[in-house]
Amino acid sequence: MIKINQNYLKLPGGYLFPEIGRRVRAFENPSKPLIRLGIGDVTRPLAPAVIEAMHKAVEEMGHKDTFRGYCEETCGAYDFLRFAIRDDYLRRGVDIADDEIFVSDGAKSDCGNIGDILDADNVVAVCDPVYPVYVDTSAMAGRAGEYNGTHWTNLIYMPCTAENDFIPELPERVPDIIYLCFPNNPTGAVATKEQLKLWVDYARSHGSLILYDGAYEAFISEPDIPHSIFEIEGAKECAIEFRSFSKTAGFTGTRCAYTVIPKALELGGGNLNAMWNRRQSTKFNGVPYVIQRAAEATLTEAGRAQTQETIRYYMNNAKVIRDGLSKAGLQVYGGVNAPYIWFRTPDGMDSWKFFDRLLYEACVVTTPGAGFGPSGEGYIRVTAFGDAEATYEAVERILSVM
Repeated sequence: MIKINQNYLKLPGGYLFPEIGRRVRAFENPSKPLIRLGIGDVTRPLAPAVIEAMHKAVEEMGHKDTFRGYCEETCGAYDFLRFAIRDDYLRRGVDIADDEIFVSDGAKSDCGNIGDILDADNVVAVCDPVYPVYVDTSAMAGRAGEYNGTHWTNLIYMPCTAENDFIPELPERVPDIIYLCFPNNPTGAVATKEQLKLWVDYARSHGSLILYDGAYEAFISEPDIPHSIFEIEGAKECAIEFRSFSKTAGFTGTRCAYTVIPKALELGGGNLNAMWNRRQSTKFNGVPYVIQRAAEATLTEAGRAQTQETIRYYMNNAKVIRDGLSKAGLQVYGGVNAPYIWFRTPDGMDSWKFFDRLLYEACVVTTPGAGFGPSGEGYIRVTAFGDAEATYEAVERILSVM
């Protein structure tokens, strides 16, 4: 008889965002159109430089001399994209070798799939609240233990609250794997170089691995905030970094990201760069040539300027949301170095209840903080990725409900 992975049966309910979708589909209010500020999906079109590069690449695919099949270059990526990514790191003084860069179809995929090269007995630490993929994929791999209704029994939860400025403290119980995400999803918090240095030193002293999600680094506006964990001395010996073109350049429907695994990363008797290369060459055939050319275009002078213009558009939305909710007397966080605003529900209301209230009374879709973990209860996440006019209208509607 066929046997299945029993860890999947332990997963509670559905993934957060499909549950939001289910509730939205069940809601009907013909008198007022929905404004969606829940799922962090972009709304602005791709940059002109990206479209131009894609058109050119498509044309190349139509001619025998320039047609491309399987990508046979290093790490499943064409040299032109890896070199462009390497040069982007060099702009911030970080020296990354081109064969330490692995291109993929999304940071979400890599954050979950990286567990393939790590033993199931490893102890995992996550920030709380946290992007659900870290927790759910740990559970699927058998690292999370049992779900008791609020927590997974084998995970180390590191509370990130207003009291500690949403920056986790070093855990007393030593984890093998540490997930960090800055700028943070969902809280919008960022970590300073000094704070990240504590984590790098901690990981090196205990032989732990930091899985660093830097998908939102392009939204950092304050000059002294690090964009990469590899800006921290010693990080190449203990960290893997995930980045994405999804939010930076609007590739949520185009799909391209990359993971940096230093060759110096030797843990548990294995070289993680070589192991991930082996995993990817076996299970993944690479990102399409046309998409890799599009990604390369975002790192040109014109592409960088155009994507930065879009980022400014979204961050102006963030300011509108932050200022509007703050004036209403709500406790508001984020929205300065990240496209997410994190605010406390009024009067201690349950976050799913307040989500429903905003849905039914304001026709605004948000994300309940409880969906990100126990410490997210009592909070709501709002994204800045909407249309500017709709964002302003959404804030007015939320204030009217208040």
